Amino acid sequence: MASRVLLITVAMVLSLAQLGAGSSRRLMELYIPPASDQLTYHHGTVLSGDIPVSILWYGKFTPAQKSIVSDFILSLTAAPAATPSVGQWWGTIDQLYLSTAAASSAATTRVILDAQASDEGCSLGRSLTLAQIEQLAARAGAKKGGIALVLTDEDVAVEGFCSSRCGKHGSAADESTYVWVGNSGKQCPGQCAWPFAQPMYGPQSPALVAPNGDAGMDGLVMVLASMVAGAVTNPYGDAFYQGAKDALLEACTACPGVYGSNAYPGSPGNLLVDQTTGASYNANGANGRKYLLPALYNPATSTCKTLV
Repeated sequence: MASRVLLITVAMVLSLAQLGAGSSRRLMELYIPPASDQLTYHHGTVLSGDIPVSILWYGKFTPAQKSIVSDFILSLTAAPAATPSVGQWWGTIDQLYLSTAAASSAATTRVILDAQASDEGCSLGRSLTLAQIEQLAARAGAKKGGIALVLTDEDVAVEGFCSSRCGKHGSAADESTYVWVGNSGKQCPGQCAWPFAQPMYGPQSPALVAPNGDAGMDGLVMVLASMVAGAVTNPYGDAFYQGAKDALLEACTACPGVYGSNAYPGSPGNLLVDQTTGASYNANGANGRKYLLPALYNPATSTCKTLV
């Protein structure tokens, strides 16, 4: 199968403020496209059953930074200590997308943390092309039906990072599936870690406190969640999507900048606030973690479903 790359643009993952400064309408008041242009199932393959995730850490990540990500992946299927939870968010993907796909025969779809490897010396350099990202994904050693996850540190530049994308997912010639996300902490937190940094464009509001104390990594998890959602519901570009294949909207990217109810341009919506740290979040995770996860588009109602 020819290589297919599904890109996530900055406009898809940032607040609606960066798409249309000056608009004050809430998301639900925005124009809803005709049925022919809405996100629908195109009868392609989705990932289902047990989905092993292999991680390649490219560059230097501290143990604390790694645990933010690994705890998030564990949280996707772990029993929640409190609600709303990361598991509930994942369950919504299963309910709205995977369970309705003809190709999904498994009763439950689980994401499982598998192998992890590190390339601290950045063997391909600190300025990567998208083709090199695919090479690194092959090194991650994802199993069949799984996802190879490539994470680049804050000092690594990737083709289009910050200027047109915060991450991407795609499939290689052997039909393996991969996700790449970069830590934007130094390069563009206002683009790829909003609302934990002030946006570069649009209405300006104070940055929110990141739930894990690291705006770059908390932003990375937000993009990672969006990319994983896209990778499982549209791994080969022929399942759940909206629009032209070179500018797809998917499960999360169809709800840009929406994290809580009543979101509008410049505001992520109503969020929970940790009374001790002042951090904003909308999902509880494993090992006492808290995360901010993007809304999921509901194809049946053409609305964005949030946890809070």
